[in-house]
Amino acid sequence: MHAPVLVLKDSLKRESGRKVHHANIQASKAVADIIRTTLGPRSMLKMLLDASGGIVVTNDGNAILRELDIAHPAAKSMIELSRTQDEEVGDGTTSVIVLAGEMLHVAEAFIEKNFHPTVICRAYNKALEDAISALNKIAISIDVNDRAALLGLVKSSIGTKFTSQYGDLIADLAIDATSIVGVDLGQGLREIDIKKYIKVEKVPGGQLEDSRVLKGVMFNKDVVAPGKMRRKIVNPRIILFDSPLEYKKGENQTNAELVREEDWAVLLRMEEEYIESLCMQILKFKPDLVITEKGLSDLACHYFSKAGVSAIRRLRKTDNNRIAKACGATIVNRPDELQESDVGTGAGLFEVKKIGDEFFAFIVECKDPKACTVLLRGASKDLLNEVERNLQDATSVARNIIKNPKLVPGGGATELTVSAMLKQKSSSIEGIEKWPYEAAAIAFEAIPRTLAQNCGVNVIRTMTALQGKHANGENAWIGIDGNTGAIADMKEREIWDAYDVKAQTFKTAIEAACMLLRIDDIVSGIKKKQPPGASQAPKPNVETEADADGEQILPD
Repeated sequence: MHAPVLVLKDSLKRESGRKVHHANIQASKAVADIIRTTLGPRSMLKMLLDASGGIVVTNDGNAILRELDIAHPAAKSMIELSRTQDEEVGDGTTSVIVLAGEMLHVAEAFIEKNFHPTVICRAYNKALEDAISALNKIAISIDVNDRAALLGLVKSSIGTKFTSQYGDLIADLAIDATSIVGVDLGQGLREIDIKKYIKVEKVPGGQLEDSRVLKGVMFNKDVVAPGKMRRKIVNPRIILFDSPLEYKKGENQTNAELVREEDWAVLLRMEEEYIESLCMQILKFKPDLVITEKGLSDLACHYFSKAGVSAIRRLRKTDNNRIAKACGATIVNRPDELQESDVGTGAGLFEVKKIGDEFFAFIVECKDPKACTVLLRGASKDLLNEVERNLQDATSVARNIIKNPKLVPGGGATELTVSAMLKQKSSSIEGIEKWPYEAAAIAFEAIPRTLAQNCGVNVIRTMTALQGKHANGENAWIGIDGNTGAIADMKEREIWDAYDVKAQTFKTAIEAACMLLRIDDIVSGIKKKQPPGASQAPKPNVETEADADGEQILPD
């Protein structure tokens, strides 16, 4: 009796699902179109106005999308992809968005033809597995101790960035910094924590060429008593604290009732004796430099300066950790627990220098530092911010290649090879999944196509020539030279990509496309605020089974 109603309901549901898919795909394509022009070395820059009214000029995909204020949930999800890519591998933030947008774009035709999203996702996942195995086939290993090869890779990875005009400078800084902070875990494994132990210090003024990696650390502090304490110490003995070197105040409010006048003097003397005993416990170890994260009283400062010890107070915890790593000291919590092994003797020089209007303390020439500071100089803050972003990408690429020393060709050659392999394989796939699988193979061509568009060459001719060369499987390393738009061998031009970055780009893009395709409804959980004085919302009508017979699906 109710069969026509059920069919109608079903078709309506499908129709609403299709509308949601269409909206999601359009939103994702819009996000991809925003940053499509920033892919490749001849890409455009974007000028962004941030929330505080400042200006950001960049072509870094993640930096651009971070500033966008977008309400559509699917577009927000796309922006999240770029952030994930940046956190995981630090590069390929634009490629991942362009690829995900293209994957959704080719899926739209199948949604229109009533293909179920699960079928499309199954085909996409199969394509992802085959794409990763194709990557493994064309990847080549390199020796991480070969600096020239590392330099070539990092240079080609940041060749698309603004700082590529400065030649090897940023690539050199990145490789030096990552090789300093690498820690051997044994069994051929290396851990490189670039977030914690590489600090970028931006100091406006000077030229970009003056930038360098310090074999040690620098921080924006001066000694506590500049006239009385030394500002330059060779081979300093360094002691680090994360506790205050001043009289300990009570945890809660303390009242002391004094009967005699002399008791007041006793109380003051007790405070002084406490600080004196603290200082004597420290001076027993003959330090040259004492650094604490907390306060340092005037009296302690007096004792230190009298003993010829320089002191620095209220240092950031992260900076303190970096100093400990650089000079081999251990951060101590209580002065009475101090041991000889806690004293840092690895630094060669402590010096306070004035750069511009501010004083900076340098602890450099360390014997075996496991932390470092990259000092960036430049004409303006905007320039320095962009150089810092590029440097972060470069250090991430250097870290990836040291952890997994495998390379794949750049310039869209990898995507074209993967696409050609998937097209060949699609003929052996049976059933309905064959078509979405083939579409995924075509979607991979979005990266070389976008590169060609940004170079200003004839896109159709270039792509046809490239597809022809890859279809025969003659050379997997043929791609587009992003500077000239010419078809070239990537091996000869030394245009590489790190294997980790490419694999992560493919995985993130396809998995995100699958997730967005499986969304068939968007429900808002945000309550709309009622204007004051508005009446309460009416209670919802709850339908019972008895109402179902008289239900009208479509209006008359």
